[in-house]
Amino acid sequence: MKNKLLVIVLGICAVLTACQKNFLDRAPLSEISDADYWKSANDLRLYVNNFYNGLPSYIQSYFNFGIYSEDDAQGSDNMVNYQYDQDLNGARTLPSSGGGWSYGNWSSIRNVNYFLDNYHKVEGDPTEIKKYVGEALFFKAWYYFDKLKSFGDLPWLTHVLLPNDSSQLHNPRLSRDIVVDSMMRILDTAIAYLPSKGGGGYEEFRVYKELAELFQSRIALYEGTWEKYHAGTDYGVAGADGRKFLTKAYQAAEAVMNAGMFGLDNVGEPFGYWKLFNQVDYSGSKEVMFWRKYNADDGNYTFWARYMSLGGGRGITKSLVDAYLCSDGKPIAASSLYQGDTTLISVSTNRDPRLIQTIQVNDGKHYLNDTALFTHPSWGAAAEDNNYTGYQLYKGLNLDLIQHQVGKGTQGLIYFRYAEALLNYAEAKAELGTLTQSDVDKSINLLRDRVNMVHLEVSNITTDPNWKFRTLSPIINEIRRERRVEFACEGYRHDDIWRWNAAGILIKGWKPKGAKRQQFLNIASPSDISVLMAQFPVDGDDYIFPYKNNVIGANGFNFRTDRDYLLPLPTNQLMLNPKLSQNPGWPRQ
Repeated sequence: MKNKLLVIVLGICAVLTACQKNFLDRAPLSEISDADYWKSANDLRLYVNNFYNGLPSYIQSYFNFGIYSEDDAQGSDNMVNYQYDQDLNGARTLPSSGGGWSYGNWSSIRNVNYFLDNYHKVEGDPTEIKKYVGEALFFKAWYYFDKLKSFGDLPWLTHVLLPNDSSQLHNPRLSRDIVVDSMMRILDTAIAYLPSKGGGGYEEFRVYKELAELFQSRIALYEGTWEKYHAGTDYGVAGADGRKFLTKAYQAAEAVMNAGMFGLDNVGEPFGYWKLFNQVDYSGSKEVMFWRKYNADDGNYTFWARYMSLGGGRGITKSLVDAYLCSDGKPIAASSLYQGDTTLISVSTNRDPRLIQTIQVNDGKHYLNDTALFTHPSWGAAAEDNNYTGYQLYKGLNLDLIQHQVGKGTQGLIYFRYAEALLNYAEAKAELGTLTQSDVDKSINLLRDRVNMVHLEVSNITTDPNWKFRTLSPIINEIRRERRVEFACEGYRHDDIWRWNAAGILIKGWKPKGAKRQQFLNIASPSDISVLMAQFPVDGDDYIFPYKNNVIGANGFNFRTDRDYLLPLPTNQLMLNPKLSQNPGWPRQ
């Protein structure tokens, strides 16, 4: 049976890659169907296994830290690297083909539809069959969410096209809210079909009910805030304010919270937040809801620890560091506890404990590995290895020397954690104007309790003169701060900036800065100092200014708010289907 599955999957791949015409113009998948295949629930299981390959893996991937470098890789104000982000600078160009919209880019969705067109042929236990249908629907939503974030309006493909079926071949794109309605609907079905983590039928490393609820909350929050904050622009949805999706977002998150089987790990433990992100095995975690296990013996290994200890050509920005509150719950501009940022020690003293558990500090308590203390950021190696801002990442670093060896990295990859349910719940309710202190106490303040941070009080928020969103309420500003701090360097920030329509505030004209350079000149080796002075220029106040000597240093990022929130459709697809609309700001050819 495994061989038959291989034949089917290879056949699908051959069909899906054989043509580069309109992405819907395809040879019929029925031509590669195997009449002997759709017989048992195990056939469904084997087919669905292939969808899990669509999840990020970072296996044997050089110069990255897994999810902990995604804030840089995707583009955000949390991290930068030694080469400035072209997309943030408005340098993306119109593709003639490909660009994420070509025929092959839709193969995953078609593979799911092939399953959904055929699973009903299987005879067996209905509960077992439904479980795999639920998994398939989860992945259909997963693949569509990725497309939604890239392109906005999309076609909704409900089945595999047959030779005489041209109904979907030349249709226009559907409005994004209709697409998200469809995603909500299939996730509702998935939630009804999937086993609960606390019930029979649950298997580790497979999708389950509460995970689907959390993912539904993620999508609904994205779309709800997108519609709210892009309203009245070319990116908005006519007549929509996002409220129905915001309601769905908090309801789905609340369902996860009420399940009674999840919580936060390491509450009250010294460096408990940091310890969450560097484990090899999360099987016993209350918080990590879905993760990937690696096995070096099978060639499934990563290089995270190796590159993270060197700096990886990346650095955390001063913008992120400045966002952390002081330990009294006040922002650095309003707290007497703030010690300034002359040194790594002073900038992290009396701050939200998550800061000192996110960046390296030369305080005798931070390490590069089991045997080496951190004394200063890494310089002197190749550009792609160096730290780039003076603020070097500590969150996610596994200190075990085995993890630092080539071919030995097996630190677990976190896909979903319970903290997201808490933050989605709080943000959605705040956007709806229904957030109460009780809501905050069972969401945000639980996250603060983990690190012994003072609680957020809705009626007693200190005004921050540096709030980025001055037209919004104090509670919205603080929830956005909380999300940035809790999820720092986990790959959430790019999507948050985009859905909030905030790139015009946070990215356009932004000139990233780092730590003060002078502090390192007395502790680094002469060779490192030479690199530091040559490769890391500073501004007039001695802050490391990575892009001082290029176009970013002169003008800041040139993000185009009228164009760059969505990718353009390639010109060949627009020619093949005149009904396809181009995204805002982009020409058709």
